[in-house]
Amino acid sequence: MLRSQFEVELGKLHNQFYAMGNEALGQINNTVRAFTTHDRELAKEVIEADKKINEFEVKLEKKSLEIIALQQPVSTDLRTVITVLKATNDLERMGDHAVSIAQATIRMKGEVRILVVEEEIKKMGREVRKLVENALELYLNNGSVEQAYEVAAHDEVINDFYDSIQELTTEEIKKNPEALVAGRDYFQVISFLERIGDYAKNICEWVVYLKTGNITEL
Repeated sequence: MLRSQFEVELGKLHNQFYAMGNEALGQINNTVRAFTTHDRELAKEVIEADKKINEFEVKLEKKSLEIIALQQPVSTDLRTVITVLKATNDLERMGDHAVSIAQATIRMKGEVRILVVEEEIKKMGREVRKLVENALELYLNNGSVEQAYEVAAHDEVINDFYDSIQELTTEEIKKNPEALVAGRDYFQVISFLERIGDYAKNICEWVVYLKTGNITEL
């Protein structure tokens, strides 16, 4: 295949990945908002919208494999396609966790809530969204290895929220045992958010792979 044609196909791949990334970002934002505002209808929308992310994943996998089969890229070109494949899977997993948070929103109807905990979960959600957004920008703007390390380091902020919210929830349940059921869901939700952060960090690792050919844990 001509080089120009390969670049056109690669451009289409990047455009689809960008669209999938925006969809994932929207899901993360909506699912945290639904959980902290007790909006069950918005939670249902998040669950329904997961179909779009799954459809993006199928299209991107099909396109990537098509490029590999028909154009047989090598070296950096091959790493680019592999990076898209891997990062696409990370986005799909983010979508799955967003759905899990939405399901918790619906499940918690009528339970005693701990508002100070939910306020911290809202803050954690903002940091998760920021990390995902920065990881996507890093990839789409062909960021450097140094920038990948800088973006990935933000995951520590999310881990700190995870630890502090666990402690806060435990203390609040001691004060009000009736909030025990809600506390269980808080632990699950922050776990889902922490995992989304990990998947965003994975995208940073794929950027390092793209640049160096080395698989590195950040």
